[in-house]
Amino acid sequence: MKRKYLQWFAPVLALGLFLQSCGSSETSEGEEVAVAVGAEIEKPQLTFGFIKLTDMAPLAIAKELGYFEDEGLYVTIEAQSNWKNVLDRVIDGELDGSHMLAGQPIAAGAGFGRQAELVTPFSMDLNGNGITVSNDVWAKMKPNVPKGADGKPIHPIKADALKPVIQEYKNGGKPFKMGMVFPVSTHNYEIRYWLAAAGINPGFYTADNIQGQIDADVLLSVTPPPQMPATLEAGTIYGYCVGEPWNQQAVFKGIGVPVTTNYDVWKNNPEKVFVMTKKFVEENPNTAKAVTKALIRAGKWLDDPANRPQAVGILSMPDYVGADSVVIANSMTGTFEFEKGDKREMPDFNVFYKYNATYPFYSDGVWFLTQMRRWGQIPEEKPKEWYDETIRDIYRPDVWLKAANELVAEGKIPAEDIPETDGYKSPTADFIDGVTYDGKDPIGYLSNFAIGNKD
Repeated sequence: MKRKYLQWFAPVLALGLFLQSCGSSETSEGEEVAVAVGAEIEKPQLTFGFIKLTDMAPLAIAKELGYFEDEGLYVTIEAQSNWKNVLDRVIDGELDGSHMLAGQPIAAGAGFGRQAELVTPFSMDLNGNGITVSNDVWAKMKPNVPKGADGKPIHPIKADALKPVIQEYKNGGKPFKMGMVFPVSTHNYEIRYWLAAAGINPGFYTADNIQGQIDADVLLSVTPPPQMPATLEAGTIYGYCVGEPWNQQAVFKGIGVPVTTNYDVWKNNPEKVFVMTKKFVEENPNTAKAVTKALIRAGKWLDDPANRPQAVGILSMPDYVGADSVVIANSMTGTFEFEKGDKREMPDFNVFYKYNATYPFYSDGVWFLTQMRRWGQIPEEKPKEWYDETIRDIYRPDVWLKAANELVAEGKIPAEDIPETDGYKSPTADFIDGVTYDGKDPIGYLSNFAIGNKD
């Protein structure tokens, strides 16, 4: 018979002092700390992984504010060296779950790269990435960018401004090199989308060219996120697409200029997900639900602007992102800095809860499948039904709904925060090129692009 776990926020005193030092209103003197009785938790001691990016925040917050403990979970969170390591350690059972690129569980179930049965019950955030170029490239791009009455560049900046720079490099016999974080990362698909929208071919994947550089005007290569600024500064690459704080770090160091964010490539696009193996979820359903509950609460807490300064302080800790709090705050507190001194209001650059950000929509996953097919990672034509069937094995809104409904019953989230949906969002044209995406028509969507595979 499985035990029921009774958990206090732990350690109560240390957490209370931490919150007080951060100016939080979570607890106050004389206020009782909540006690929660967990469900029959099958595996209370868990180890989760993450990469040092600000969008790992729900994990850090769920741990630091005691949301995992509320659910009867003892969680250890470990930074990982790169995305391949994250994937391998979850598949091999060394990690019980992890912050992961949305494309990783999808690719693992769709035939690209290492295959495994992985699932996600929780979408960690929307937006959060940027595309940065070196100072030299920006100096060459800038004359091609329209300016407003204030003399500042008009955003969004399209890759049309980069096209003559790439041609200049090509004429000089020098390939134009840019970085992204992983072949199935949102960053890879976003930088490809941005380039292709301007008629710049980012290259195709084949069985013989796993770098995805066939017919490429720009050579894209993999660099781990924390290493992006140093790689740019060394001149190994001339630009990159990465999550925060590594775009703002380039501004802070004076080595590069962010030219666009993924909010402008695809408004309120899905970003990272929390992933476990299908086997783990089937064997530990209450544990999976409890983890999801804690993460939903963390997302909700994060989207209160009053909490962002405290979140910045937590993320700047060495055990989490470990970057300077000033750099993290540049994008986590409602602004984003492009050219040095050109800081703009961008309240939705990091979204963790609103717009149903935590719900794992099938349509989000199908978009990644279309990009895998567009660029040749899925080499063969697939019927429409394949996209829906494939994503239903990976994205698990059923787990999310069980967790969310319990939170509603406990009074921790309002009932209206649960979307009424069949798992698919309405069609949207909120892309930098204005092309409409309908997750229920992946074949028709692929036919809209001048560059890319079509079925």
